[in-house]
Amino acid sequence: MKRILIALALLILTAGAAHAAPLDGLSLMSAIPTGKGAGASTSYSLNVETLLLITGLAFLPGILLLMTAFTRIIIVLSVLRQALGLQTTPPNMVLAALAMALTVFVMHNVIQQEQTNVLQPYLAGQISFNDALIAAEPPIQDFMLAQTRTQALHLFVDLAQGSYATPKDIPLTVLVPAFATSELETAFQISFLIYIPFVLIDLAVASVLMSLGMIMVSPTLISLPLKLLMFVSIHGWVLVLGSLAHSFTIPAS
Repeated sequence: MKRILIALALLILTAGAAHAAPLDGLSLMSAIPTGKGAGASTSYSLNVETLLLITGLAFLPGILLLMTAFTRIIIVLSVLRQALGLQTTPPNMVLAALAMALTVFVMHNVIQQEQTNVLQPYLAGQISFNDALIAAEPPIQDFMLAQTRTQALHLFVDLAQGSYATPKDIPLTVLVPAFATSELETAFQISFLIYIPFVLIDLAVASVLMSLGMIMVSPTLISLPLKLLMFVSIHGWVLVLGSLAHSFTIPAS
């Protein structure tokens, strides 16, 4: 399957190089004629810039996730699953899909601004690619600044040895690590508050079993259905997801 995908990708690159014009002066693939006469053929070679671009695309999802609400949401959901005592339920794929859906919901205003101010004008040919990149920065920058803690922001500004008149002058190279650090700290604080009730149930069940002399009975065997019953009875998923959505500060559009 992997060989088929690689061959398909090479085929698309080859076809695109034969018919598409260079992007912003960057020749994606060069055609080199070999041989003469009836035995003449053409070989294709990728430029170093193209290889760097393809390599950079592999890191693009991780970079984008660090600039969105995904990090906080997936950490809290993972800790919630561990607090319930469920190792693989819900599966990682379900948690990731749920975190992605909630991320899109939380960042709806940012996505709408990017679509209106960047994507639609670029597709219509009204702005260039470089202008689109410049226009795409303010909405996501405002979102990250609204979530970033002052202490984390000062830390990375000091490490960068920069001097900025306003927070909006801070470049993304400084803002992204500050935002990611703040998201980790916030996620762990929320996870701690979620974990406490389930720990209390585990302690209560262990104490009761110990007082009854049922040492051989695993406390998890009794506490797991109790935790599930409590979580379902209070509509836990609604509370957790709602609290996560309200934990984000949405900047005014």
